[in-house]
Amino acid sequence: MLGGIWGIITTIVVGLVLGVIGRMLAKGDQKIPMWLTIVVGIVAAFVGNWLAGVFGVRDTDGIDWIRHAFQVVAAIVGVIAAAAIWTKVKGGRGRVRT
Repeated sequence: MLGGIWGIITTIVVGLVLGVIGRMLAKGDQKIPMWLTIVVGIVAAFVGNWLAGVFGVRDTDGIDWIRHAFQVVAAIVGVIAAAAIWTKVKGGRGRVRT
């Protein structure tokens, strides 16, 4: 039970870190809420892991820099896409709380 809780907490923290990195590196103004940033980061972690597996670099000796690069690129693309979709859904109206 405790391992499952730590897994969820770890996933949220990794999602937050990847989402924030994606927001920092993405061009333009991303007016999306923090919860969406975390969701994008979590999805980016899974997409990056999948891509690393496809290219055969998921598990390497030492730090898996290539896998992390895939995750960051996925986070950047995800933040840009989420910001575009969020703006269309919200119509650019209202204040977004982050």
